[in-house]
Amino acid sequence: MRIQSGLIRSLLLFIPFAIAGAWSLQRHIDSDQLTVQPVQLRAQGGIGFNLRQATIPVQEIRSGGPPKDGIPSLSNPRMVSAAEATYLRANDRVIGVVLGRETRAYPLAILNYHEIINDRIGELPIAVTYCPLCDSAVVFDRRTSLGELEFGVSGLLYNSNVLMYDRSDTESLWSQLKGEGVSGPGARMKLTVLPMELTTWAAWKNRNPKTTVLSPETGHRRNYQASPYTRYFNQPNLMFPVKPISNSLRLKESVLGVWDDANAIAIPISAFGGKSVQIEKSLGSRKFTVAFDVEDQTIRVIKADVGIQWMNTFWFAWYAFHPETEIAGR
Repeated sequence: MRIQSGLIRSLLLFIPFAIAGAWSLQRHIDSDQLTVQPVQLRAQGGIGFNLRQATIPVQEIRSGGPPKDGIPSLSNPRMVSAAEATYLRANDRVIGVVLGRETRAYPLAILNYHEIINDRIGELPIAVTYCPLCDSAVVFDRRTSLGELEFGVSGLLYNSNVLMYDRSDTESLWSQLKGEGVSGPGARMKLTVLPMELTTWAAWKNRNPKTTVLSPETGHRRNYQASPYTRYFNQPNLMFPVKPISNSLRLKESVLGVWDDANAIAIPISAFGGKSVQIEKSLGSRKFTVAFDVEDQTIRVIKADVGIQWMNTFWFAWYAFHPETEIAGR
């Protein structure tokens, strides 16, 4: 009887973790099989969030599958040296950040399962964010007029893009691609976007040999060697409704989205004519220079005037949030 009661207690302790694990993996499983069924939020409260003062249409906010924190963001994660990063392959994509004399890389293979990394480089608190559905990479300064924020994954989507939430008492929702709060006290508050590049591990390490890199020892059991979004990336369809839509480019063509306080431009891979080249562009009176690497198929900003901001994403996502955009080469 002691053995049986002990077994029962163990099972009861295990069940909540098993349920949480199933929730956290649901979108990843469905995205690979492309069978996800979007659940539209019809109530004013969105799975634990008060949306009554939302600045985006509540009827267009959807559940991505996992609940709040079902996709666990990371905070102050372990970093290792480039020499220790033997788990990375040369063509693995990373988000690279340079702040002062420090350089740091965040592999998408890990971000696929966590989407937000609350980190600190020197004295600066940053949020490295990645939405696999939009292939969108943006790095934010976590300092705001509400204080220094820590972000989590809400489980909600707007235009197929992750809605973050801040772990304050009010839990405002924040749109990654709008770069601002969309509910609660943070509504309409802009986040400061920091310089970054989306590139390959080999290219980043070659340019930044002293870089540190996010360790796969995150405290979570995930197979970081397998991408749950491979099939989604290899076919043209979207998983969630998006509007507006433009067919000026392939929906999932990779673009560098660049903007200032008055203008926006999309620079697609197709604008480079299949050649490794640098081009200078301007937004109003501000100038910037971008480089395309044909071998890695990456676009990065190498020089920019103050006031220029950028992100990497799919065309459909950039257009949905910047329908007034220009397209380089068109």
